[in-house]
Amino acid sequence: MSKKILLVDDSPLIHNLLRKTLVKHGHEVIGDAMNGKEGVELYRKLSPDLVFMDITMPVMDGIEAARAIKAESPEARIIMLSAMGDEEIISQAKELGVDIFLQKPFDDYKIISAIAKVV
Repeated sequence: MSKKILLVDDSPLIHNLLRKTLVKHGHEVIGDAMNGKEGVELYRKLSPDLVFMDITMPVMDGIEAARAIKAESPEARIIMLSAMGDEEIISQAKELGVDIFLQKPFDDYKIISAIAKVV
């Protein structure tokens, strides 16, 4: 079943990689944000089914953005992406109610499996 997805990452390369995988598997990317602040604003405007959120970004990081989104919409589904495997960050993300934490690099299987688990 197609899902409407918001991408929040400061890397255009990650946006392109995720978009190709998501579209190939029948999902729709309804928004692209380059930092957490833009991500929170687009979440409010677009109400996506799912958010792919990087952790390390300028202006507002992914932890702060996830906190803001979950405070307004506890039902929000968020898959956190990061190149770091820091246990403290993973723990913070889980405490916020982030559904899945994917460590970069990731492949199509990990992305599609993560979507199937959360929506």
